[in-house]
Amino acid sequence: MENGVVAEGGVVKKEAWLWIMERGYKKWRSTERGVAMGRGRGHVRGRGGGRGLQAAAWRSPVRDRAVAEVMARRFALFDLGGVLFGPGLQHFLGSCERSYALPRNFLRDVLFAGGSDSPHAKVMRGQITLSQLFLEVDEGCRQHASTAGITLPTTFSIAHVFEEMAAKGTLNAPLLRAASMLRRNGFKTCVFTNNWVDDSMGRLFTSSLLTVVQRHFDLLIESCRVGLHKPDPRIYTYALEVLQAQPQEVIFLDDIGENLKPAREMGMATILVRDTDTVLKELQELSGVQLLQQEEPLPTTCDPATMSHGYVPIRPGVQLHFVEMGHGPAICLCHGFPESWLSWRYQIPALADAGFRVIALEMKGYGESTAPPEIEEYSQEQICKDLTIFLDKLGIPQAVFIGHDWGGAVVWNMALFYPERVRAVASLNTPYRPADPTVDIVETMKSFPMFDYQFYFQEPGVAEAELEKDIGRTLKALIRSTRPEDRLHSVPGLLGVQERGGLLVGFPEDIPESLILHGAELQYYIERFQRSGFRGPLNWYRNMRPNWRWALSAKDRKILMPALMVTAGKDVVLLPSMSKGMEEWIPQLRRGHLEACGHWTQMERPAALNRILVEWLEGLPPDGAMLRVSRL
Repeated sequence: MENGVVAEGGVVKKEAWLWIMERGYKKWRSTERGVAMGRGRGHVRGRGGGRGLQAAAWRSPVRDRAVAEVMARRFALFDLGGVLFGPGLQHFLGSCERSYALPRNFLRDVLFAGGSDSPHAKVMRGQITLSQLFLEVDEGCRQHASTAGITLPTTFSIAHVFEEMAAKGTLNAPLLRAASMLRRNGFKTCVFTNNWVDDSMGRLFTSSLLTVVQRHFDLLIESCRVGLHKPDPRIYTYALEVLQAQPQEVIFLDDIGENLKPAREMGMATILVRDTDTVLKELQELSGVQLLQQEEPLPTTCDPATMSHGYVPIRPGVQLHFVEMGHGPAICLCHGFPESWLSWRYQIPALADAGFRVIALEMKGYGESTAPPEIEEYSQEQICKDLTIFLDKLGIPQAVFIGHDWGGAVVWNMALFYPERVRAVASLNTPYRPADPTVDIVETMKSFPMFDYQFYFQEPGVAEAELEKDIGRTLKALIRSTRPEDRLHSVPGLLGVQERGGLLVGFPEDIPESLILHGAELQYYIERFQRSGFRGPLNWYRNMRPNWRWALSAKDRKILMPALMVTAGKDVVLLPSMSKGMEEWIPQLRRGHLEACGHWTQMERPAALNRILVEWLEGLPPDGAMLRVSRL
């Protein structure tokens, strides 16, 4: 802590800390002096509490206890039905009763009849499956109706309740984002739910829901898997043991008051979920984490240690490393220089949630992918050949390709030369231009002063020595956002790199971490480049003429599949204006633009980019006919 503010990476940021101080002082003033705290006398201002915050008040037991309570909380438990996904079961029971003109609570009476031996209790403990519940409750409803003189329709089944819940229920996106924000601020998060073993016809929905939700949390505790269900106090004890938490460290959210009572009695902070805005306010107050008034909160991210990693042998001595997540049509993500698959860390969960199998490649020359020393290994022609073999080895006939920077060049070339393998194509920052046979590519590149650094990269060994000298410094210098607080002042740009003798000449030796790449993620990048070095990544730049000659062989072709071009208003190298006229060559081109964004689009504006990508992907036409061989 510095000056009363938890440093970056801690749970409570400056604004939240000041708010906690004010809240604690208000409670002291109200308790000790009976004076309501207003904006005038005694209002907290500045880091030290501001004028009017007396030493006695600052050291008050009530204030200290309030702050200590917030700082002590490190775990958050979220119910599923009625909290993260809703409306809850009770809503759909009522809806079914109205549809069949049944008395109010008719279904609830049958479902909960028998107390601890009720159908509800048994299915939540996993003693019976969901299909067994349907049989038992349907029979109970018939008996109950007969006793009450009610005629049930022949089509009646409690299964309709669960079918309607699957059809009409929705995920609570603000609470999912809040859970992700808590994780990012050091909380361990858990889905803590009464749930059933689903062997019904709708079981795919249940598994899909759990798969999506789990991506945003550290842990899932289902009643049916542990043989206990809320509000049995034993399941709360079980959760504490699994989390290795004390009750006072836990915040628990549920939509049923009966389920909150045991938790509250144990010492947990509890939130009864009704409307989302109120819940977020209470959760912010209890956690000390800013959850409201964020214009663009960061999406859920990836942890390399918990991702599924794969390795595809392309040919002897060459392999490609990738990570993947999700189920559905394949998307291949291709990063640029000097990056990693982790550049897509905010897109991978979002695209998987949208219903895709997301494959983020570590491009040739990077990290755990092979980095052969030969320059020709990094020509666009060879890179694309490798990618077709990559698809072949994974048994993927066709994929959506999305690329950034050099990855953008790759995906345009895949669409141009291997269109049968590309369902749709999207590029971030990198525009498409057909090769011009009338002007040598080197002369074309020299006409753009901002590309001077690429000529500095041409001599093998020179740029490698500079960039590998201090990899951390290199990455901190190059990968920064355009936000004012992230800028390095009085440093040269990309102009005149050859003249001054190096890309990083003129940069300070000690460079602060950037807002978009810091902490563990920066260390992961550093480790990747310590492993691979910079020769492979720089070799991508050393194929100017081979790439140009290859592109000339397709200069009259058009890219006919659905396409997306995303430009960034503050990219000083790949200017939005460079994409002008692309529609002539790409008839189905759609566009997205992020004005307040620099070159590192996936990391600087991830939430906005995700919205653009998902909207475009959801609008793609369905897959065409595909050969299926059922028997050889």
